Amino acid sequence: MSFFNKQALAWGLAVASILGGMNAHAASKATTNTPAAVKVSLLEGKFTFNLPKGYVASAMPPGEDNNGTAGAVGTLYVNQTEKRVVIVAEHPLSDDTRAGDNDDAFLDGAVTGFVDRQSAALPDFKQQSETRLTIKGIGVRQIDSLSSMGGGKTLNSTFLAGSGKRMAVVQAVSRVDDQAGHDALVKQIISSASAANH
Repeated sequence: MSFFNKQALAWGLAVASILGGMNAHAASKATTNTPAAVKVSLLEGKFTFNLPKGYVASAMPPGEDNNGTAGAVGTLYVNQTEKRVVIVAEHPLSDDTRAGDNDDAFLDGAVTGFVDRQSAALPDFKQQSETRLTIKGIGVRQIDSLSSMGGGKTLNSTFLAGSGKRMAVVQAVSRVDDQAGHDALVKQIISSASAANH
């Protein structure tokens, strides 16, 4: 799962721009219009959720053959006002791997791979909890953790899910001093994903 190595780097760079403050170039692009709420859809629509107003999306670099991430696609959502980022990525599984919609064995392996690689990439990574969720028949693992990214301490909630030949990773990252705002975003992701229509 070298995918996680590449994502750890991308996430760290994204968070650095948030924790370090928005640069002048980013600030000059800001407008008085607040972006509308965003609907995010993964795993061919099996795992969908809404982000609240204020998030601006930008595509992440596509995966590459030479590092084992070919076929990976991702989007970075940034809320400059709240200094919060949400990274959404999806990638194909290896040829010999197929995930059921609620596949404990697959999810156990995904969690282990994620934690191992985050621990290697982020020296002070500390997993705080793991929660098993089932959302509309899709098994989802939520991993809450603390780590330093971009020179500052962060709160991280990562959601892992898989179906067929695809795996989805969603990570919400907030400053460590904004527990309430972070918890509200996590609740929003879970509740909107669980809603009948959104």
